Formats: sequence, structure tokens, C-alpha cells
Amino acid sequence: MNCENKSVPQRSEPTSELASEQTALNQASDHNPQAYWLQRYNKISTTIGKWIGGEEITIREHKLLGELFNNVSYMQLHALNVTGRMISPQLGKWLENNFMVMSYPDARIWCNNIGALTGDMSTSPVAGTVAGVLASDSRVYGGNHTAKLAMTFLQQALVEYKQGKSIADIVNSVAKKQGKPALMGFARPINRTDERIEPHRKMSAELGFEVGEYMQLANQLDAYVTQHYQLGINIGGYTSAFLLDQGFSADEVYALKALCVNSGVTACYVDYKAQPKDSFLPLKCADIHYQGKAPRSL
Repeated sequence: MNCENKSVPQRSEPTSELASEQTALNQASDHNPQAYWLQRYNKISTTIGKWIGGEEITIREHKLLGELFNNVSYMQLHALNVTGRMISPQLGKWLENNFMVMSYPDARIWCNNIGALTGDMSTSPVAGTVAGVLASDSRVYGGNHTAKLAMTFLQQALVEYKQGKSIADIVNSVAKKQGKPALMGFARPINRTDERIEPHRKMSAELGFEVGEYMQLANQLDAYVTQHYQLGINIGGYTSAFLLDQGFSADEVYALKALCVNSGVTACYVDYKAQPKDSFLPLKCADIHYQGKAPRSL
């Protein structure tokens, strides 16, 4: 499926004042590097967007009010802001549904711990949500940083596979952790089966997406690690393969999904904000086992 949305005008040539201005600045920098910085002195330069108060907003060569408003989804707009491309309504729906299952309102989950704690502490919802989102940006947690690494791995693995390397050799060339290959996107800390995979496969088929070369490779890797290591593809691995097949880069997805856990974090914030203070994981004094020096007189 082509992820470009034909219902919204596509521009192949820069026509806006922003793009023309950027071109001029780039040409100046080619001849005189100092001129590049002088052109920007005390001035904000961008080719992405511009607000003209009381009139219109330009986003990536599109008019927000005149073209996009009431014609595209928020996720399509978000992808346009991040990538500069207008994705199809189908891909926008796919991403929105994917966001739904990236954030559970369960305070036991790492980043949601932060949301619950900040709610218990009566911080602002913005502070609590942002702190939780930042906690998710971790290789250990399995957030977007992990997705970026998974996409990078799949890109390299596909190159090697096309060059004749076997699935077994690709898997076994990865560093091992506790005797199992540390494949990004192919493990889970609690249950090997990721409950989100099959609904995603069904959704992808219903929306008309074909199984691309990255997903085919991911499926082969999944079958191999399931048989030999009792591992399995997780939603990060599946999403990484799918979005690579749609033409996204690892850096684009890292930025696109930067806030994908915010809903669950905010839910846990609201939950504990409404409860009596100090309700989140209270401790007894007896829970603290002091191992320092015994009390002594000064």
C-alpha cells in the first residue's frame, strides 16, 4: 500500500516563502560560511512551519486551516510535522491504534510508577506525565529507544540476509544475555507471547497493507527464536518491521512515537491524585533495614 495521501495536495517543488528563504541561506553558506550565521543573527529560521497571526499557519508547505483542518486526522498531521510526508488515512489509523496499545493504565509499569508517584505528590499533571514519558526513554524499559535499535538491527539483518547469510547465523551473531541472543524487538520480561501482535496482524490486513520484506524477515526471525530460544517477537519488533516497510527511518519513528506512553502515565497520575496523600506504595519504618553504625553519643 502506498502511504501517501492523495486527497491532500502534494507539492514536489518548494513554493513557500520559508523554503525560498532557506534556499538562499544555504547558497550563502556554500560561498561564505560566516554569512550563514550572520543571516541567522537574532532571527529564527525554519522551513517547517510559520504562524501568521489572525490569518493562517503553514506546515510543511501545507495550509493548516485552508487544507488540513477537518480533512486529515491528528496522526496524519503529527506524521507530517515529524517527517514532512502526508501519510494515508489508513496508515494514520494504524498508528493511532498502535498508540492505544503502547500505554496501559497500570501503575505497576515502570513509567506509570512515575505517573502514580507524582499524582500522589500532587505535582502538576504536565510534570507527572513528562517525567513518566522520560522514564520510558530507556533501552532497559523497552520504549522508543529500543524501537530505534530494533529498526537499525532489522535494516542490517536484511542486508546480510540478501547477501546470503542464514537466519540462524544472523541470530547467533548477536551478543547473548543469559544464554539467549539479545535481539531488540524479540523478547519480553514476563510472558513470551505479546497479546498485541495478532490484533495488529489482523488490523494490518483489514487496512490493506501487504506483508513487506522487513515483516517477512521479522517473521522468520520470530519463528527461529521461538523454536530455539523460547523467545518471541514483541510489539516493538513488529512495529519496527511494519514501519520500515512503510518507508519510515529509525530516527523518524523515534520522534514520531516520543509520547506514545503518555496516556497511561496520565491515567495513573489522575488515579493517585484522587486518593489520600501517601497512598502509593507506603512503607513502614520496619521496612527500612539500617546497616550503618550503631547509635552512639557524640
